[in-house]
Amino acid sequence: MNVWALIPSYNAQSSISQIISSIKKFNIPVVVVDDGSKDNTEMLARQAGATVLKHRRNEGKGTALRNGFNYIISDTDCDAVITLDSDRQHNPGSIPDFIKKATEDEKIGVVVGNRMARTADMPLTRILTNKFMSRVISKICRQNIPDTQCGFRLIKRAVLKNIKLQTTNFEIESETLIRASRLGYKIVSIPIQSIYDKKVSSRINPFFDTMRFLVFIIKEIWISLF
Repeated sequence: MNVWALIPSYNAQSSISQIISSIKKFNIPVVVVDDGSKDNTEMLARQAGATVLKHRRNEGKGTALRNGFNYIISDTDCDAVITLDSDRQHNPGSIPDFIKKATEDEKIGVVVGNRMARTADMPLTRILTNKFMSRVISKICRQNIPDTQCGFRLIKRAVLKNIKLQTTNFEIESETLIRASRLGYKIVSIPIQSIYDKKVSSRINPFFDTMRFLVFIIKEIWISLF
């Protein structure tokens, strides 16, 4: 399977080189979208061997992912894209597990990492938020997806070519699953372990990002009804 890795990044100079090096051990090309970083993320990513797309200002994770997807699908012949966060939360060592799962059934369109079986180190607010969001998205998708907010996932080329993503922030995790499910793709999950570094603050705002999520879900429900 010809897989490319995509990492949306913002001020990730402390972690980006290590992540890229770990991915490249699997002979997987890496694209980093530097979303308006004010540090040395761009330079370090290039030095580590990644292709870098640079945003001059911060445009949000959704925009970074959309631009990365468009670049990879347009300029490569990849079979799938694996997305990882830039904060070292995702262990690139799990990449072969995603690829193996994706090749089990041609109907599988998306393989999502599931962190919810190992939540000992996960902040309580994130556990509660993830469970709530995952329950709602699973209902809309009519598939059981235990961790819909996990950014560590494999998305097949056919899915990316046939869905139209529009969101600009963290809602893109949910939007991708909903768009894929409406086209009949199977969404499956594999267990992963996430590493939470207390020195790295999350860019997710529990209040504002939950509000964005609710607005997005209301729009999706309205679209499905009419």
